[in-house]
Amino acid sequence: MVSATHTHSGPVTADHVSSSNDPVVPRTDNKYVRYMEDKIIEAACNAFHNASPAEAGFTVADGTGAGTNRHNPSGPADLEIPVVIIRNPDKHIIACMLVCNMHPTVLHEDSKLYSGDFPAFLRETLQKKYFNCECPVLYFTGAAGNQSPRHVTQSNTFEEARRIGGLIANAVALKIIKGIEYSSEISVLSLQKFVDLPRRKFSDPESAKEQRDKSFERFEHLKRTSANKQEIRTAEVNWFGAEESLHFATLAQSQDFEDIYKTCLPAEIQIIKIGKWNFAAWPGEVYIEYEIELKKKLKDTFLITLANGELQGYIATEEAEKNGYYEALNSFFHYTAGSVLVEETIRLIKSLE
Repeated sequence: MVSATHTHSGPVTADHVSSSNDPVVPRTDNKYVRYMEDKIIEAACNAFHNASPAEAGFTVADGTGAGTNRHNPSGPADLEIPVVIIRNPDKHIIACMLVCNMHPTVLHEDSKLYSGDFPAFLRETLQKKYFNCECPVLYFTGAAGNQSPRHVTQSNTFEEARRIGGLIANAVALKIIKGIEYSSEISVLSLQKFVDLPRRKFSDPESAKEQRDKSFERFEHLKRTSANKQEIRTAEVNWFGAEESLHFATLAQSQDFEDIYKTCLPAEIQIIKIGKWNFAAWPGEVYIEYEIELKKKLKDTFLITLANGELQGYIATEEAEKNGYYEALNSFFHYTAGSVLVEETIRLIKSLE
């Protein structure tokens, strides 16, 4: 499985059509991408050659405080954090992996320094404060499409990213300290399936332009009249989405649009079953509602996103589309793609039983 952590403070690693006409967003840094690929291969080879006997333990931590639903702080969210701890026969922790349904966006796009945002500080805290070694700490982004620290952050700074990362690290450590059962008899299975996804129908450029203008007017109005920075930020990103939706509507008039879809499809669903736990991997940025639906129907199943490819944006919901939310405006696929991914994932996991 190859999955991105996500950050707004890093090099661009994939050119998105939605920002192709944005003079601020840089193009992909191909030199960095090659460096990253080389390091991924090097890490995999080192892991293979240094394999040794180990045992695994499983627990679920509580990430409350790391963020909320970014459109409605009391809206759908899931801050359960599945954690897998690996230790050697001497009982020393040698690796950890976890999944968090939260956008790592304490730092915004105006940051001038490269950073892994709060997952980097989460990793550092676990290594230095609790593990006493620089063992691998694999952080996966779950269904974070509409999840954000926006309503809990005190500032968009490195100090705040460290606070959020430390909060999650402490929650993970608390479960480890309370005690986890370990076993060396852990089965590992993997399965994948490729699926087509329903495409979004774009409005005509004139209608998209009207929506863009309304979004911009609302943003400007709130800047003048509101003292709520979260409300202003939400209006700002909705304006970003409307700009991108206008760009999509214009591009949809050309044959080139078909070639763009070919870079995304078919979408890969991957299942890695470790013991009794199922980790389902999907590409794209996905709304939490689909993760919640998946967990309701399948016990001990957790969703990893931004994996094995990308979908040029979000998988949002019907509600998000009706409300004109940023993610729905910045979607390349119809919101029913989420249900397709849920249903196909359920079939795939049940085939392992």
